Amino acid sequence: MSREVPFTGVEKESLHASLDRHRDAVLWKLDGLGDEQLRTPMVPSGSTMLGLVKHLASIEFGWFCETFGRPSEWIPWDPEDWDADARIEPYETTAGVLAYYARARAAADAVIGDMDIEDVRPTPQGLGSGQLVTLRWLLIHVLEDTARHAGHLDILRELIDGRTGAHNPD
Repeated sequence: MSREVPFTGVEKESLHASLDRHRDAVLWKLDGLGDEQLRTPMVPSGSTMLGLVKHLASIEFGWFCETFGRPSEWIPWDPEDWDADARIEPYETTAGVLAYYARARAAADAVIGDMDIEDVRPTPQGLGSGQLVTLRWLLIHVLEDTARHAGHLDILRELIDGRTGAHNPD
């Protein structure tokens, strides 16, 4: 069953619930597919389902953990190779990428739980390079990116087996 955003929740709770809702949709899109289906490019840009999940994990580590000085497994942005954090290497496994995403979510959730919505930090090099941001901005930004890529995953899943839907109906 899909999580719901509370109708009368406070701001941080509502933003976090919305982020979780889209994170869950990301994982649901992968449900029931094999390793080859998850790593096969389905569009001319070369996007793969597993690569999008790897990218989402990296951005959660980057934006939340790097910004707030927490342990991180962020894959730094490379201006010479924009797709580095979304490329699935032959040695990477589906289980490994899903575990990476689970670690990123847990680490980001710890930051979200510990910090106040108004807490301000400078972004690290490669992620805005010192721009001051609040936890609110980070929640909105990562929520936008997660929702965007959940939509990409929806299209890729439809191309693979025709399954559509924004969220798990069960």
